Amino acid sequence: MRAVVTGGAGFIGSHLVDSLAAAGHKAHVIDNLQSGEANYVHPQAVLHKVDVRSKESKEIIVGVKPDVVFHLAAQADVLRSINDPIDDADVNIIGTINVLEACLKASVKKLVFSSTSGVYGSLQTRPLSEEDPAAPVSYYGLSKWTAESYIRMYSSLHGLPFTILRYGNVYGPRQKPKGEGGVIAVFIRNIKQGLPLYVHGDGKQTRDFVFVKDVVQANMAAIKYGIGETVNISTGRSIAILELVRMFERIHGSPIDIFHTPAREGDIRHSCLDCRKAYSKLHWRAQVDMMNGLSATYNSI
Repeated sequence: MRAVVTGGAGFIGSHLVDSLAAAGHKAHVIDNLQSGEANYVHPQAVLHKVDVRSKESKEIIVGVKPDVVFHLAAQADVLRSINDPIDDADVNIIGTINVLEACLKASVKKLVFSSTSGVYGSLQTRPLSEEDPAAPVSYYGLSKWTAESYIRMYSSLHGLPFTILRYGNVYGPRQKPKGEGGVIAVFIRNIKQGLPLYVHGDGKQTRDFVFVKDVVQANMAAIKYGIGETVNISTGRSIAILELVRMFERIHGSPIDIFHTPAREGDIRHSCLDCRKAYSKLHWRAQVDMMNGLSATYNSI
């Protein structure tokens, strides 16, 4: 099988390329290396250093004629989206349309799109299911939901098969504490440097964390399953940020200083995903428990 992975030099994308190579598939990576790293890319994959919005990336997809396109390239920083909504929309919406146009010309058999639980915004329903309405509270969530809508429209008008995966808070090795980085990557950096942990707000906000290799397995399952479906990918269990700090203290082996800062604009208070559809449609469920995932991530740095 031939696959194209946009954002394949990044955190999640590079792990996906590893899995594709291990399964004997030929992977082409499209990545402008703004946040990705060339050395993350598996040596059996072909790296194309181009922007997902470019004419060149479209030509690469058409030339490769992949069976599957995994579209992970994105502007994934909530704060950056608030400060620069034009760039956020350009990458996440225009970049997706460019990929969709290429998929049609290349007669791609399946598009697998990486979306986010951020499309649900601050809905109070817990756990959040795919039937809940989109109500983004950041431009990032809005741009990802808009990209989803374009994918569904292209499928309706042109018959392009797709699976949309809405991730919880993904963490694991190779995640950077800047840009696409989440709280776990930031905490580990500070712990390793002997710095305190800065907790936004009261620390009682909750997140549904999922290990990166579990997310990769969901993408692999989507090659065959979930045609035309939008599916939550996470553990279905939430954890408070202060509880996360306590877990890191057990892994680190000593107390960790924390300082509270003001809550961030655009941040969601609580997030927990209903993942039953992932099991019924993709035959997938998360396998890595939080302590093992945190330990693996901590020890990888």
